Amino acid sequence: MTEYRAQEQDLIYALDIGTRSVVGVAGKSSGGRFKALAIEMAEHGSRAMLDGQIDNIQQVAALARTVTDRLEERMGVRLTRVCVAAAGRALRTQSGTYSMDISDEKSIGAETISRLEAGALSAAEDALQMEDEARRQFFMVGYTVAQYRLDKYPLRSLLAHTGQRAEADVVATFLPGEVVESLYAAMRTAGLQVSSLTLEPIAAMNAAIPAELRLLNLALVDIGAGTTDIAVCRDGSVTGYTMATIAGDEVTEAIMRAYLVDFQTAETLKRQLGQEEAMQYTDILGEVNSIRREELQRAIDEPMTRLAEAIGKQVSELNGGAPSAVFLAGGGSKLEGLREKVAQSLQMDARRVAIAGSNYEKTAYSEDFDLNNPEYATPLGIAVSAALGLLNDSYVVTLNNQAAKLFRSGILTLRDILLMNGYTYADMLGKSGRNLSLTLNGRHMLLRGEPAAPAVLKINDEDAGISTVVHAGDRIQFTPARPGKDAAKTLRELLGADYTGRVLVNNQEAGLDTALQQGDVILTLEGVGRGPRPEPVQEERAVPVQEVRPRPEPVQEVRPRPEPVQEVRPRPEPVQERRPAPEPRLRIKKRTLEIVLNGKPLILPPKENDQPYYVMDLLERSGVDFETLDRPVQLAVNGMECSFSQELRERDSVTIR
Repeated sequence: MTEYRAQEQDLIYALDIGTRSVVGVAGKSSGGRFKALAIEMAEHGSRAMLDGQIDNIQQVAALARTVTDRLEERMGVRLTRVCVAAAGRALRTQSGTYSMDISDEKSIGAETISRLEAGALSAAEDALQMEDEARRQFFMVGYTVAQYRLDKYPLRSLLAHTGQRAEADVVATFLPGEVVESLYAAMRTAGLQVSSLTLEPIAAMNAAIPAELRLLNLALVDIGAGTTDIAVCRDGSVTGYTMATIAGDEVTEAIMRAYLVDFQTAETLKRQLGQEEAMQYTDILGEVNSIRREELQRAIDEPMTRLAEAIGKQVSELNGGAPSAVFLAGGGSKLEGLREKVAQSLQMDARRVAIAGSNYEKTAYSEDFDLNNPEYATPLGIAVSAALGLLNDSYVVTLNNQAAKLFRSGILTLRDILLMNGYTYADMLGKSGRNLSLTLNGRHMLLRGEPAAPAVLKINDEDAGISTVVHAGDRIQFTPARPGKDAAKTLRELLGADYTGRVLVNNQEAGLDTALQQGDVILTLEGVGRGPRPEPVQEERAVPVQEVRPRPEPVQEVRPRPEPVQEVRPRPEPVQERRPAPEPRLRIKKRTLEIVLNGKPLILPPKENDQPYYVMDLLERSGVDFETLDRPVQLAVNGMECSFSQELRERDSVTIR
């Protein structure tokens, strides 16, 4: 048996698992570029991938193992760690908004901004789950802050500012759990450990468009066999990515139908287009035929036009119009005439649409291989990302004794890694039990649910916060928060063990062992047994809301003529000035309540007697048809799940949908 050297820490192995083939690249960082030492490629014998998504894990693993074995034999190295990329086929983007009161802070710090962004991401997660009927697990790939606001004024940065209320809008990108898990399963079956994971459009961008060119507004279009991945950059960073479901296979299938050939023969004809004036092939009937270049071009004109139009539509939507230039990458970019069609669909000069490859030398080179091939965009991009520190193949972090899934480059916090591995903010922060809102003898009462049991977060056995930066080799231990129990009481527990009278609940007589429900209206019948003792009930975590204060009638009796008192300002009586006088303060505090409901500002008029507003008061204003509901209603205040009885405060952001 051949003895192989162990994979050195700086040896990068990148594997591009495509719909048509698997490409492996191994090399090292050298002089600020990636030096490719070996490249191997093998094609799938049958379709193991569908539109960039792994369909047959065993078949993909076997082909990945074949490519790995060839590289190991060529280099004399046992490869165990691999960098991979997930296709953009199933990417989901979702926006989220969150606001928080910062009036008590001297200035806004990094921790406050982190909490603000965390709330916005939580809102995006909740919205995504509401839209996804299957309620699948999603992994967060990354997010960008679309806008900060301080006291409603837009800012690019909140750091060191002061104000009353801060808001953040984010756009987050997620991958369904099955996409990620199938990729990891295929690599485990092939005997490889995933050391880093990125997205194919980001990887291709890293190879084809160096960082110094990203100040320009450019688009990278990676045309594979099953999908077309698109990334856009401007002002020095990648600003968005998307995909089109049409790709090179559409053209191949058109050739199959036109000339009655199998898939592999159609692929061969497609690749020969532009190289030969006339081509020979054998159809499925066994007949040998000849076809001229112009005829084959006409046969594929319609699917090529559809592909170009799909690219133009997606690029325009993602970028808000045509970019300054477009780079085409992937095997599909070699189709003769496609470049011109893409330029036409974007209404651009054809000279502004180019085949990728001319810029590879800025980020990668090889002494043995010609890298100027658009098919190398993704595998080289994965390798370049690792070699240049955009992703580091040694950046292995364990989460609960398992290798954590890492999606993107740059500094990662504990919060980022937990989100990338399928945890949610509810797991990190916990949710208190639902409150129980009741009315007892005309007085509103709020019984609080139990607080959540906090999460346990440790890095290398030391306590850590969600904003703690994680470094290569760190060991994370995470125990999710446990939600608190909902508030619950029986009539006996509410009224006291010694209460023996009759009770009406929602105008129906009820026994003392009756469990109370949200919104119940309770009336104790006077003169039968002992009356209820509201004071002990209020002490037992019942939260009174204004009504618990002295009844207005006795207060009015204490000051029988308030008007004359207010008018005799030249001679105010000292006794009245010294009194706390809670009732007058309540009355002059009548004011409107300004909130945001489902993203739109709303001003609520004051209630009689200055009663507070609750979420339940907004149901009729939410636009939700409660008579025809076919799914649960989402209730949230400032991005946090709440109940109908949640009391509203100034500038709260309420979601009802």
